[in-house]
Amino acid sequence: MSAALETVLARAGLKVTANEFLNLVEDAAKKLTSPQVDPAAHFSEAERDALSGTGLDLRPLGEGEGDPRARTVAEQTVLRDTALSVGQAAARIGVDTSRIRHRIGERRLIGWKDRGGWRLPAWQFSDADALPGLEVVLAWMPVDQPALVLANFMTTPQEDLEIHGRPVSPREWLLAGGDPQRVAELAASIGTPA
Repeated sequence: MSAALETVLARAGLKVTANEFLNLVEDAAKKLTSPQVDPAAHFSEAERDALSGTGLDLRPLGEGEGDPRARTVAEQTVLRDTALSVGQAAARIGVDTSRIRHRIGERRLIGWKDRGGWRLPAWQFSDADALPGLEVVLAWMPVDQPALVLANFMTTPQEDLEIHGRPVSPREWLLAGGDPQRVAELAASIGTPA
């Protein structure tokens, strides 16, 4: 399995050994709450009725059903593994590390603290600079959303952003010189019910 996993990681462009990746997966899985045998047990009868009334299925997973947390763990692991340190971000865009920390403080870049240092999601960088228009987009992004939610938004094709008749992700849109205000307006609704 180790050789197969290393092949998959290499094809995905992740510079990590199979053991390091598995450790990241284990860490991400531990951060999630333990699975509930009966999800309905968390709620009062009135809450269960209200949630069921909206169509939410509170039944425990059936035999053979996959754990929906698995995809989240994998995505979180990749997000964490591909994130840049302050030093890496500074080297990429050609500034001092203090400028990166300053940009984080002003929300001109986003990141999270992990193991004693800042980690910055790779999606917000091009090969040699910060993503064009990133400051405009970040100003509109809700501050209460997890890094994974923001990463998924920025890297998932959006119907409202098209290049040559094809929906593209906000990241692709910005890299192609698209108007950052269009992405910012979409970003403002992250986390709000449709």
